[in-house]
Amino acid sequence: MSAPNSHSDQQELVETLEIFKIKGKDKRGRKILRIIGKFFPARSLSVDVVKKHLEVKVYPQLRKRPFSVVYVHTGVQRSENFPGISALRSIYEGIPIDIKKNLEAIYFVHPGLQARLFLATFGRLIFCGGLYAKLRYVSRLDLLWEHVRKNEIEIPEFVHDHDEDLEYRPMMDYGLESDHPRVYGAPAVDSPVPMYSMRCIS
Repeated sequence: MSAPNSHSDQQELVETLEIFKIKGKDKRGRKILRIIGKFFPARSLSVDVVKKHLEVKVYPQLRKRPFSVVYVHTGVQRSENFPGISALRSIYEGIPIDIKKNLEAIYFVHPGLQARLFLATFGRLIFCGGLYAKLRYVSRLDLLWEHVRKNEIEIPEFVHDHDEDLEYRPMMDYGLESDHPRVYGAPAVDSPVPMYSMRCIS
């Protein structure tokens, strides 16, 4: 990660973008730390600023009870939002032991093929101590609502839009079809994916 701005500017950016936000509970009553990958400006943040933000703003709220993480990978591009392997390792190693113990589940929303391959290759090396085993891939938002209380967590509109695209074009999940936006026609008859929008369900 490069850091062209001052530390104070970077700190303000992290808070303004709400990359990390603690709000709501899952269906087991655990606090939720929501992370929006697309909001992470990897080119503009230093690892030290991210670690300091987590230390001051996030970890103190997670020390006393078990919690879960909802990581939204929708729209993440390697050149824009991915901090790099060394940065991820540094951030992970900076997490206090008591926080790691309290983390019970990670819901990885819209992982995509590249993310799955990356985690299968490097995940066990970067995230030791049993964290990798807590990872749960969530390909659709309706599957997330089986674990998380829907009305207590804010999901950006672009995530809902992508979820709808996946209903019409399930091959995007496996990297067999581009996610380049275009106008869609009627859903394919042979598609195994239910053709409805979960946004209509309250």
